[in-house]
Amino acid sequence: MSNHQLHIDIAIIGGGIAGLWALNQLRGKGYSAVLFEEEALGSHQTIASQGMIHGGIKYALGGAWSGGSEAISAMPDAWRDCLRGEGPVDLRGCNVLSEDFYLWSGGNLQSKMTSFLASKMLRGKVEKLSRDAFPAPLRHPQFTGQVYRLVDLVMDMPSVVATLVERQREAIFHIDWHTARLHRDDRTAWLSLPGVDVRPQQMLFTAGTGNEGLVRQLGGQEPQMQRRPLQQVIVKHEYREPFYAHCTGTNPSPRLTVSSHRTSQDEPVWYLGGDLATENTHARPEQLIAKAQQELSTLLPWVDFGEMHWRTVKLDRAEPKQTALLRPDRAFVGRVDSVDNALAAWPTKLSLSPDLGDEIERMLAQDGISPGKSADLSALSILGRPGITPTCWDALF
Repeated sequence: MSNHQLHIDIAIIGGGIAGLWALNQLRGKGYSAVLFEEEALGSHQTIASQGMIHGGIKYALGGAWSGGSEAISAMPDAWRDCLRGEGPVDLRGCNVLSEDFYLWSGGNLQSKMTSFLASKMLRGKVEKLSRDAFPAPLRHPQFTGQVYRLVDLVMDMPSVVATLVERQREAIFHIDWHTARLHRDDRTAWLSLPGVDVRPQQMLFTAGTGNEGLVRQLGGQEPQMQRRPLQQVIVKHEYREPFYAHCTGTNPSPRLTVSSHRTSQDEPVWYLGGDLATENTHARPEQLIAKAQQELSTLLPWVDFGEMHWRTVKLDRAEPKQTALLRPDRAFVGRVDSVDNALAAWPTKLSLSPDLGDEIERMLAQDGISPGKSADLSALSILGRPGITPTCWDALF
C-alpha cells in the first residue's frame, strides 16, 4: 500500500530557537509549514543559552566596530517589537528577565579604558551610571570600578520556547529517525514517515549540530558546519539579588558574563559565561568550577552567596564553517548542494533569530516560493508531539 502524499510549502527539521522562530514567522505569513523534532523542543543550544539579546557591545570592546556589530545592533529593538506583538513573530506573554544589562569594569586601568572605548563607540547605546543606579551586587563601598547600562535585554528561554510552541502546536510533530528518512528524487528532497510521505516545496534544516547529518543524508557536502565548544558554569546559591552583566578585562571579549535565573523551586542560580566559558572548554569540571570560584571571590568578594552548589554545562555551538573557526557575523541560510529544494540555517547566536527569519523569507522569495493552500495535517497525528526540554539547572540539580 502506498503512503499518503502530503504536499506542504515548508518542512522544518529541528525544534530549537531557529526552527521554532522560522515556523512562527512563516506560518504567520501564510505558508503551510510543519516542524519535526526528534528530541525535546528547545534542547541543547537553545535551553543552554543565557537568554541575552545583545546589540554588539561585546564586539565593540576591542575598540572597533565589526561587521558583526553592525548586523546585530538592531536586534534588541527587533525582539522588543516582537514582545509588543508588532514584529514578524508574536512574543507577547514571554517572560523578560531583565530590561537592563550592565557592563562593569574592575579597578585596573586597562579594564576601565576598555569600558570607556566601548561607551564612545556605542554612543546612545551605552549609559554610564552614577553609583546610586548601580545593580545591587555592585553597590558595595569596596567596589571602585565603573558601570554602564546597555540597550540589551535578557529573555527567559523556557518561556520563549513555550510561547513559540503554544502558538503553533498543531504544526509540530515528533520524528523518529529509526522509521523516518530523507530522500531525493533527482534534485528534489522529500521526507518519508510512517504512513505518509511529506513533499515540501522547500526543506529547511534548523537542527543545530544535527544539520551536518541531515545534509549528508541527502548526499550533500555543502553548506559545511563548524563547532565552537563552550563550557559554562552554573552555581545555585542563596543570594537573591538578580544580576545581568559583563565584566570587562584585558581581552576584547568579556572576562565574565553573569545572568540570574531561578530553579523550579525558586532557588537563585547564576549562570556564568564569557572568557571563563570559552577559554576552558576542555577543562575538567572541577578545574573550571575552581576557576569560577576564584573569579567570583576576586570580582565580587563582598557578596555573601550562602551555601553554594556547582555544576558545568558543555555544548557545541553549531555554525556555518568559517576560516580559522571565526565567529560568524550574521544569521546564515545556505543551499544544500545536492538538491534544489533544501536549505540549512543557523542563527549563529540567539540574538540573531529575527535576522534568520528575514533571511529565510528572502531566500524563499528568491526561489519564487509563496504561500500556497493550507494543508490537512491529520495524517501526521500518528507521530505524536515532542515535549519541551527542562532548564539546565532543573536537570542538573
